[in-house]
Amino acid sequence: MTSAPTTTTTVRRVRPSDAARMRALRLEMLADTPLAFLETVAEAAARPHADYAARIAAVSHGDQNAQFVADPGGRLVGHAGGTVAPDEPGLTLIYAVYITPAWRGRGLLGALVEEVAAWSRACGRPELMLEVVVGNDRACRAYEKLGFVDTGVRVPHPRIPALHELQMRRPA
Repeated sequence: MTSAPTTTTTVRRVRPSDAARMRALRLEMLADTPLAFLETVAEAAARPHADYAARIAAVSHGDQNAQFVADPGGRLVGHAGGTVAPDEPGLTLIYAVYITPAWRGRGLLGALVEEVAAWSRACGRPELMLEVVVGNDRACRAYEKLGFVDTGVRVPHPRIPALHELQMRRPA
């Protein structure tokens, strides 16, 4: 993948050397938007740095799982991951999408999604899917602007049974 410059930052695949900055961004993500992710701030904070380093090293290469970051040089300001869908080999699931509040509205969401899409296509997966908590209309509108369509499928939230998520898809 080629890096895409966006508003004084670069969107690129994570590198093993990003582990400490990725841990800081992960803690920010969980504090800012707790319903969107599958762990709590406390769980993430308790994880040793070595675990973050191993996770980032694992997703820095390969075609099964990848993470992309928005890097202005210093603190990371955005993230999006992609992984192969277990039951649909032509589908990449986008996960853990986040933009630091001060950086929202600068095109980083589109740049991150496009990096995941390019990686997905290079891996032979022509379709993308993501899930959004029902009621998060701001996120739905943002994804619709990027070409995602609500499939009508609703699934239970993986951690909070009272909530549901809607699935959105688009071509990679």
